[in-house]
Amino acid sequence: MASVDFIKDHHIATITFNRPEKLNTMTKEMASQLLNAVHKVNNDDNIRVVVLTGTGEKAFSAGSDISILDEYGDNWKYRNRLEYCDVLRSIKKPLIAMVNGYAVGGGLELALCADMRFAAKNAKLGAVEIKLGWIGGGGVTQLLTNLIGYGKAMKMILSGDMISADEAYKDGLVEVVVPYDELEKYTYDYAHKIAEYSPIALQSAKHSCRMALSVPLEAGILYERDLQALSFYTEDKEEGIQAFLEKRSPNFKGK
Repeated sequence: MASVDFIKDHHIATITFNRPEKLNTMTKEMASQLLNAVHKVNNDDNIRVVVLTGTGEKAFSAGSDISILDEYGDNWKYRNRLEYCDVLRSIKKPLIAMVNGYAVGGGLELALCADMRFAAKNAKLGAVEIKLGWIGGGGVTQLLTNLIGYGKAMKMILSGDMISADEAYKDGLVEVVVPYDELEKYTYDYAHKIAEYSPIALQSAKHSCRMALSVPLEAGILYERDLQALSFYTEDKEEGIQAFLEKRSPNFKGK
């Protein structure tokens, strides 16, 4: 049965696309389940980091199930659908896409909505919609261009070709490439590491870096400075300094 699964383990939440027989393609029901999972993430102060992945060895996600696209009705209803990429971009906590296989079409857009992409060596990534007569609508033209540059983004989007994980790493599309059997350990080791930091600092860093994508430099620096000032007068900041002076690990509480 197709589903979006949610698991919480201490400070880390995992959201998993669970439809391996269909390359983890998304249905309308799965989009609703993703919305529910994101609400859980944003409303649980104990969750500090989120990992996003797909079930099985073959695919992270191949995006929307094209066999059910006509269920949306007319183009206005399709335009106003629950867009799963918009849902994912609303996550306030750091989000890691653990790309375990194909990330194509809307699946690539889902990965682009994350803050980092850690890929298995067998992964393939591509904006394939052009081959079917349309373009992506989950942000691929904007997010991919911001991430890898205009020319490289155009090359991928206009060709519809898939690229290897190694090529994606070279282009700056993914941050890490490891063998498939090492991907989970690498991802969760990193997630556990940053989950020990102050959630106030983690979310501030995410929001400030995202601001860099849409505002001029001086406005972005002022925004960063405001967030620094807010975080500087927190209990977590005091705990960080005290732990440093006492040569121990800090115990951040998000206050």
